[in-house]
Amino acid sequence: MRPEDLDPALTFETLAVHAGQEPDAQTGAVAPPIYQTSTYRQLGVGRPIDDYDYARTKNPTRDRFERAVAALEGGGHGIAFASGSATTAAIAEFAGPDTEVVVGDDVYGGTFRYLEKVRGPNGVTTRYADLAADPEAMWEALSERTRLVWFETPTNPLLKVVDIAASARVVRERFGDGPRPLIVVDNTFASPILQRPLDLGADIVFHSATKYLAGHSDTVLGIAVTRDPAIAERLRFLQNAMGAVPGPFDCFLALRGLRTLPLRVGRHAANASEVARFLADRDDIEWLSYPGLASGPHAHPQAASAAQQMRAGGGMVSFVPKARGGQSARERAVAICESTKIFTLAESLGGVESLIELPAVMTHLSVAGSRLEVPEALVRLSVGIEGAADLIADLAQALDRS
Repeated sequence: MRPEDLDPALTFETLAVHAGQEPDAQTGAVAPPIYQTSTYRQLGVGRPIDDYDYARTKNPTRDRFERAVAALEGGGHGIAFASGSATTAAIAEFAGPDTEVVVGDDVYGGTFRYLEKVRGPNGVTTRYADLAADPEAMWEALSERTRLVWFETPTNPLLKVVDIAASARVVRERFGDGPRPLIVVDNTFASPILQRPLDLGADIVFHSATKYLAGHSDTVLGIAVTRDPAIAERLRFLQNAMGAVPGPFDCFLALRGLRTLPLRVGRHAANASEVARFLADRDDIEWLSYPGLASGPHAHPQAASAAQQMRAGGGMVSFVPKARGGQSARERAVAICESTKIFTLAESLGGVESLIELPAVMTHLSVAGSRLEVPEALVRLSVGIEGAADLIADLAQALDRS
């Protein structure tokens, strides 16, 4: 299938296999070659072939990855970076000195760190609001200085769900026909197979592609997608000027991962749903969050929003155990994290293998002491694609031993 033959109306499953994956034009190779090159021969002075002059600026393998994710997100432009954090840094450049960024009050610790410790000293103020509980709360947080409205959904690590369409509506109503902030949605936890923020009113959607997009815990990269040509032009300029570009082999690994994204995320979500129901039935769980859990004592407060904008509840589950047997909740949480046999104690998420972590001292240590501080006994699970029964048995023995 040639790029010009790719119909955006194709099903997601077909796009995942074919977007950016057309056979090599020169040889017909079904597995496209990796262009592991730093520079390119030019036809004459200032006459590069198809604008390929230097690999920081452009690379055929990176082009394929960018086109693929853009197609899956329903956007016209994909711009890849060396990591999710590099993507964050580039997008944050849309907020200049003496401006504000309104951010959801539960985000990845690295996002908080960058906005507060890097952009903050350069004159950018970050204001936090609980956008999941009430999108209308954003109205009060917005001001004429606001340049970006930035949130994750589901959020990291509490798994709140923000109504994207309602949030976009509030921003547009607040500013009317005048200039308004850009709406930025971190779609890492859901992936485009579960939700497409651009369809719901976002201006920019981005991913730590390290996670579900690549899916195998073997590469680090990020990507932003937009339908706005002007936004894309600026991001591509920043990509080249900042130089935080992914290598071609990383792009190849992510491209390969995209081909099985629907299958993997489907299994992640099915397993996570079973794990969540198992945890919900235990009497030693104090708090539990899973967007697909719509009933019972641990029903997710935004389950209706999740069902409306997501195809499934995703592969992440967070919980806090109860104190018992003379152990505090935190002591039990540490013991659980250190007792699993299939769940690996590690940061990150979205790989085929199941991971377990204690965010307060791992991925979210940077928010300690702030209003975004996470519960010290919170356990976050990235549920993999193993057998659900094995995962549940592993958690059961860890919980019983703690």
